[in-house]
Order: sequence, then structure tokens, then C-alpha cells
Amino acid sequence: MTSQHHHASTSSDAADAAAVEPQAPAEFWEELYSAKPAIWSGRVNANLASVVGGLSPGRALDLGCGEGGDAIWLAQQSWRVTGIDISSVAIERARAAATAAGVDGSRLDFVVGDLETWRPAEPLDLVTASFFQSPVQLQRARILREAALMLAPGGHLLTVAHAGPPSWVETSEHPEHLFVRPDRELGDLDLPTGEWETVIAELRTREITSPDGVAGTLEDSVVLLRRNG
Repeated sequence: MTSQHHHASTSSDAADAAAVEPQAPAEFWEELYSAKPAIWSGRVNANLASVVGGLSPGRALDLGCGEGGDAIWLAQQSWRVTGIDISSVAIERARAAATAAGVDGSRLDFVVGDLETWRPAEPLDLVTASFFQSPVQLQRARILREAALMLAPGGHLLTVAHAGPPSWVETSEHPEHLFVRPDRELGDLDLPTGEWETVIAELRTREITSPDGVAGTLEDSVVLLRRNG
């Protein structure tokens, strides 16, 4: 459910599939991952890398880790990471990718789990969620809010989300609820103002190429919150 590369066309395919017959999130994502040998590029999300690069490594959780690109990068930067996803196919690929990358198993663990109920054994220093957006029903805001409460004082929550469709796609072709802008992210999280500091809340534009080879742009919402205390 994550990574930045080739996501635009996959999101469209996923939305079309979901519109035909609504499914439970676990079933939907399992089928989506099973349909192709790989969904994501395996590379770390560029916004995550630029933001997290300035933080001191500690205990991290990657929500909706998909095939593991972000979690593997975090482990390579000396974080102790748990990557969690509802798709067993995605987690199998993530584990294989971590082995191929030679990542120390003591630094990285991948879990197939229900994102609404899973809890860590100890407080976290970082929670990341890259493109944690689903065309089928998922309690996104509640999952992120609960994950934020897993953070120790001084810990950070980082969300990177599609803020709109690619520049070559009409906005009306996609349901508005699929997209997240910084103001919506902060409003949906609804975290107590005095207990949280908004470090980053901005839109970032990046250049991408359409499946047909057309150059274009895509806007990402980047929000970084710090738990006070």
C-alpha cells in the first residue's frame, strides 16, 4: 500500500476494480498484489528520505509497508523498523527484498496484520505512512490517529499522500476522497493541539511520466508532526 513510483496508474486500476464490486481491504489488496509480480519500484519514497534524513534513528513503524521499500531504507539508516501490511503477498515480497538487500534481521521485521488492531510492544520514535490510501473502505484517519498515540514523547508521525491525480488526468475521473491535502490530513487526525507540533504541512510537486510516456507532475501532501513532552 505504499511507495511513490508507478503509483498513479495503479491507483486508477485499483479504483476501477473497487468500483465494480466493493471488497474488504485485505481481500482487495491481496488480489491486487497477486495479479502482478511487483507493484512498486522497491525504492524509498523521496519525500520520506528527505524528511527522515534529519531525524535521529530509533524505533520506527511503517504503516501499509507494501513490498518494503521504505522500511528497508529506514533499516539501512540505522532505524529499528517494523513494516506492517494487510497483504501476505506484499509482506512475502518485502521479506525477500530485505534479504536481497542484506539488511540485518535484527533491525527489520515485517508483519502481516490488521492495521486497525495491531499494537507495538514498546513506544515508537517514528511512524511513517507513504501513500496510505485505499480505494476500498479503510479507517485511514483512525488508524493514523491510533498510530500517533503509539509514539513516545519527541516521536514523529510522517504522512506522505497523493494530493490529487497526475496532471494529465481530469480530477473528476477520481473520487475526491482518494486524495489528501495537508489541511485535510491535520483536520482528520484531530490531535490535541497542545500535545502536538506541526513541523511540516505542505504540498510538494514532483515530475513523473505517464504510462504513455507523457511528462507531467504530481502533487504530494507531506505532513510531519512531533509529539511534545
